[in-house]
Amino acid sequence: QTVLQGIILLPLRAICIAVILLLAWLFASIATFRHPGKGSVPLRGWRRRMIQTTLSCLTRTLFFVMGFKVKVKGKIASLQEAPIFVAAPHSSFFDAIISAPTGMPSIVSRAENMSTPVFGTILSSLQPVSVSRQDPDSRKNTVAEITKRALSNGQWPQVR
Repeated sequence: QTVLQGIILLPLRAICIAVILLLAWLFASIATFRHPGKGSVPLRGWRRRMIQTTLSCLTRTLFFVMGFKVKVKGKIASLQEAPIFVAAPHSSFFDAIISAPTGMPSIVSRAENMSTPVFGTILSSLQPVSVSRQDPDSRKNTVAEITKRALSNGQWPQVR
């Protein structure tokens, strides 16, 4: 019986995951289409709301389809209370689970991740702080960018 369930559930889950990822890519593409600055200017208005609401909902749905149910206990700190949000140990894709309930904060990511098909567009819409492994000043530049965003009085999303 469990083998039969697996044979049925696995393809259904895979199809649902593919559909959710394509929807996330579509919404990320719309939100960033013709946006000036490409990461140097924060998303505002409908673009930012679209990313925060639709991608948050799609991310929650994606993890639910994968078998995870996220339940938040307590109160999530607002952007004004905590401009920098730390999720540790940052060792797997499970760190993304925390992004949905926290309103899709900006993340710190390798610059190479931005060129990945589908995921790169979704990642770009979150306006990440890019870290270049080839740049010797990358660590200093990353700290400066995080500090700039944290002190922006809410113009940038939380940095995770």
